[in-house]
Amino acid sequence: MNKNHKGGGMASRGVSRPMSKQSGENNNDNNGKEDGGMNRDMMLKMHHKQTLWVYWLIIILGLWLAISPLTFSYSKDIVQPSGGRELWLSDVYRVLIMQYSDVICGILLMILGWRSLTPNRPVTIWLACFIGIWLNIAPLVFWAPTSMIYLNDTIVGVLIIALTILIPGMPNMISYMKMGSSVPPGWTYNPSSWPQRWIMIALGFMGWVVSRYLGAFQLGFIDEVWDPFFGESSMKVLNSDMSHSLPVSDGALGALAYTFEFLMGWMGSPTRWRTMPWMVTFFGILVIPLGLVHIFLVISQPVIVGEWCTFCLLAAAIMLPMIPLEFDEVIAMGQHMVQAKRRGDNMWHVFWKGGEPFEKNEDERTTAIMQLPNKPLEVFKSSVWGMSVPWTLGISTALGIVALFAPAIFNISIETNAAHIFHLSGALTVVVSVISMGEIVRAGRFLNILLGLTLAIGPWLVNDSNLSLSITGVVLGALIIFLSLPRGIVKEKYGLWDKYVR
Repeated sequence: MNKNHKGGGMASRGVSRPMSKQSGENNNDNNGKEDGGMNRDMMLKMHHKQTLWVYWLIIILGLWLAISPLTFSYSKDIVQPSGGRELWLSDVYRVLIMQYSDVICGILLMILGWRSLTPNRPVTIWLACFIGIWLNIAPLVFWAPTSMIYLNDTIVGVLIIALTILIPGMPNMISYMKMGSSVPPGWTYNPSSWPQRWIMIALGFMGWVVSRYLGAFQLGFIDEVWDPFFGESSMKVLNSDMSHSLPVSDGALGALAYTFEFLMGWMGSPTRWRTMPWMVTFFGILVIPLGLVHIFLVISQPVIVGEWCTFCLLAAAIMLPMIPLEFDEVIAMGQHMVQAKRRGDNMWHVFWKGGEPFEKNEDERTTAIMQLPNKPLEVFKSSVWGMSVPWTLGISTALGIVALFAPAIFNISIETNAAHIFHLSGALTVVVSVISMGEIVRAGRFLNILLGLTLAIGPWLVNDSNLSLSITGVVLGALIIFLSLPRGIVKEKYGLWDKYVR
């Protein structure tokens, strides 16, 4: 065996696993051979042999799931959703469906795990992965009748996803992965490096913890939600008509989204902006548009419900920095797709299997994630490349927070139109300012001009404001408009996207 191959070639590890030498993926592709001439088929078999324990564990988890209805009572101490919410199916069917779901999924996992013991069966592995996804969705859709069912299914589901596409790497990716550059052409950093993803993984986990707590209340597993600032307002929000308008628990739905965001942070190599465009696209959709929807729903609570919820605000605050942190990876992927199209590549193939690099380079700037205990500051700096905080955006964020609290300062009821103007404009100013700290979307700061105008003019057009609040709106709005004009500092380069950083 080639000596270098023992040390860390692609066949010796899961493609998604963070390594100390990220340049290990920059070996040349010579007619389908890697690491000193070893054929990719041989590498695939070797990798499968070294990760064989994964598929045995899938079989074991399948057996555990299949016998769960025999081990735990699915019909004892059934809980009801909070707030007297009416469900779309009866308790009998809630129990019956979850029993059948777990038994069938368990049997399928045993079959698929057994088939996966034979190498080169990517479809089988993907089917097992989809079962793991379903196990996270089923307790939400069918309103798990007990907390044990919810816990069992979601934990087993996460483990199955990790065992199929995270720990061993994407199925058969060794067979077609294109070696080459780590840093996008014209860029000064790698937006898919492990430090860049580490902070996304950490934020995703924090959001999962918060949302899972809110979901546990709505599902009926706990009787109350602690709120250090707004008292019982949180439970009023979680049991409001706005919340009940969804057929599922919105808190548990948020936990599901954060689960996928956390797991997708681990997926792929540090070159996934080039080798896995499909995954970066789905991750971007999950974080950016769906994240914005989540944030907008939270900041609309005082307008629609008339109450605040501390942990709802915390979940939105966790999601907010994830949006600019993910934008750069999406743009790098889009740049690669544009360049591949210009070169005449098959776009369908590039999207699903990655494309050939346009240059050969290594990421020599990023501090390896394994240095986190010894060099935490350097790793953190590497994780936020692409973001900067101009004083203008920093002050705009502070002014947005002031606008949020202005109605309370001037004793204006939260249910008045004047308060709604300040709450929405202030919250959106914070959202726009923080997102615009991402250099690649710095032009988004111009949206603050509209928000500033709304603050300056809006209170004068309603009859439930007072003079002090209206004058405050003019001052805050004028300052926000003024601060939205300068671009501020930009530290990095973004290749084809540089012309849009304005």
